[in-house]
Amino acid sequence: MIENNIKIDRFRMKGFTLVELLIAVLLAAVVTSAAMGIYIAQHKQLIVQDEVTDMQANIRAAAVELTSKIRMAGYNVPEMVPSLEGKDTNPDTIVVTYDGGGLEDVTIEHEMPLPSAELRCDGHDISGLHDNDWVYIWDPIVETGEFFLVSHVQVAACHIQHNTMPLSRCYPEGSQLLMLNQFKYYIDNSDPDHPNLVCWTPQTGPQVFAENITDLNFKYVLASGAVVDVFPNEDMVREVLITIDARTDKRDLEFHTDYRTRGFDTRVKVRNLGS
Repeated sequence: MIENNIKIDRFRMKGFTLVELLIAVLLAAVVTSAAMGIYIAQHKQLIVQDEVTDMQANIRAAAVELTSKIRMAGYNVPEMVPSLEGKDTNPDTIVVTYDGGGLEDVTIEHEMPLPSAELRCDGHDISGLHDNDWVYIWDPIVETGEFFLVSHVQVAACHIQHNTMPLSRCYPEGSQLLMLNQFKYYIDNSDPDHPNLVCWTPQTGPQVFAENITDLNFKYVLASGAVVDVFPNEDMVREVLITIDARTDKRDLEFHTDYRTRGFDTRVKVRNLGS
């Protein structure tokens, strides 16, 4: 009886066979591999979602910026100063100009003896002007003008100095001073892997506004209802149709194209052009 119990205990104490261990390891490997596959797929999906979210944010920012600036084109801009310029360059380029305020009916009251001479605006209110502001001077006689940087404002004397930036010529009495805002938008493709929407201003020069914007397209609705790529006269423009294309920052090798892309179309009415 005792001998039988010993045999039974020895039988119960036996471990797994090699085959059983191999089967267990195989099953564990299959489960682990499946879990890792699910994790990797979900991780890739999260990365793609982040890329798509960033792309959508860039395209929305570009659309809001362009819409807000185009809507202001021509506000309080002197006649013959271009308020809206469009170039059908694929990607297209657009330049928008409008008055930012700060100076009202301010003209120089004495002809400049030298291009570097101070601007004398006797009798005008220039309190809205400050050092390091950018100002546009416009000669209504020859219908030309330019931007310059103000170095010092003498409010009491009504004098404006621009010591760091002489003008290109001497402007006559009656030339108008305006605090114009000018924005030029175009696509910078200097790095093919990272095309960017650039905003250029006289104050800052070119600055990246939105990344991975691949294409800009502008069409113009004229007063006649015609839709054109290039308008003959800005006063004929009633609406600007905008198309913006964007792509993800990184390539997606598992997608059917190198990059995931999105397009956005909108239109904006111009308030200050034409009648």
